[in-house]
Amino acid sequence: MTALARETMGEMVLRRLRSPMAWRETVDIFAVLTAASLPWSTSLAGIFNALMLLCMVPFLDVRAFLQSLKRPICIAPIALVLIALVGTLWSDATWGARFYAVNPTIKLLVLPVLLYHFERSPRGHWIFIAFLASCALLSMMSWLVAFYPDLALKTDAPERGIFVKNYIDQSQEFTLCAVALAYPIVTLLRKKRYWLAGVLTAVALSFFVNMIFVVVSRTALVTIPIMFGVFALVHLKWRNIAIVAAALLAGAFLAWQASPHLRQTAERFTDDYTRYVERGEPTSLGLRLEFWRKSLGFFAEAPIKGHGTGSTRGLFERVATPKGQYLASAEVIGNPHNQTLNVAVQWGVIGIVVLYAIWMLHLRLFRGSGLANCIGLLVVVQNVFTSLFNSHLFDFHEGWMYVIGVGVAGGMVIRAHQVEAKMREASS
Repeated sequence: MTALARETMGEMVLRRLRSPMAWRETVDIFAVLTAASLPWSTSLAGIFNALMLLCMVPFLDVRAFLQSLKRPICIAPIALVLIALVGTLWSDATWGARFYAVNPTIKLLVLPVLLYHFERSPRGHWIFIAFLASCALLSMMSWLVAFYPDLALKTDAPERGIFVKNYIDQSQEFTLCAVALAYPIVTLLRKKRYWLAGVLTAVALSFFVNMIFVVVSRTALVTIPIMFGVFALVHLKWRNIAIVAAALLAGAFLAWQASPHLRQTAERFTDDYTRYVERGEPTSLGLRLEFWRKSLGFFAEAPIKGHGTGSTRGLFERVATPKGQYLASAEVIGNPHNQTLNVAVQWGVIGIVVLYAIWMLHLRLFRGSGLANCIGLLVVVQNVFTSLFNSHLFDFHEGWMYVIGVGVAGGMVIRAHQVEAKMREASS
């Protein structure tokens, strides 16, 4: 203790630079900063993520890391990146377009790194707390921007209640936080810690109230009941499921009656579909239906290995009607707004098999009980179902939510399994 007290600043820095534990703590801090900045800034999240990866290098156990990569949960995402790279060889797109299309898959390489690190770190819960706190602060800013639009940092195409980014990203964040809070709330109620359970319930309700009265994406409206259903089936008894279902139905009815914004958002489904079918207008829903119809045709042309990486935009340009008409069929896009079709057009059945292997393997990883299992399961379920309407595994924001959520929660689950195994060995 006396020697440490006499230690100079330079000696302390050198000691920490030589300490694997200090480097591991630094990695955890940058992981926290990455999660906390993700709702606010793509640039900051990218910078903190890069620093996190750099801090793993000095004391990385290469042999153990390479051994961890042999697990199917790591092999599958790496395989999709390799398919994207190999797919550049048979694409007709320019080389710039080919490598640009590889870029959205690269984030999947970080997933095995996070699994490896948080299998060894006891601070995985820090990342979830940081993300929750950051989203709660963003919810407060969303209310302020709803009443004072000039406060928004988003200057291009301002949206109601959006301080930064867009309403789809914000809805994804709020939905995940609100539903994931159900597990600690139920756990605290079982332990009769009513005060803390009440605080977390208030936080969860604040996210739902924001989505009801300020802004919500239609994708979130579809996935919220699915995520609650999965949570209930896995973590609740049938009697409690019935009570929760009744409460949710009552809450949904009250929200529908109280919020004109919510009714307007839901009613746009029918209006968008009618305008697209009757007049071919490029409504939000109509464009998706048009993209899906054409993408299925592209997939049928090359079902095994697809048209190659980066080929999607060129294919849409080939079949687009003249631009002068206000029609959905005239739109050209490089993303068909469906994860399966996005993969199918470029890499065919081969890509689809790998994509679904990623989702299935990660779902199997989170079969147990506990907070990490619950969060990991909800992250995967949310990504699977929202990817029906968007390419969320490849999108920056939602893709990183998946990588961080599955990487951190998966590492925590593996760590818990190892601790249990050691305890069984010690008791036998």
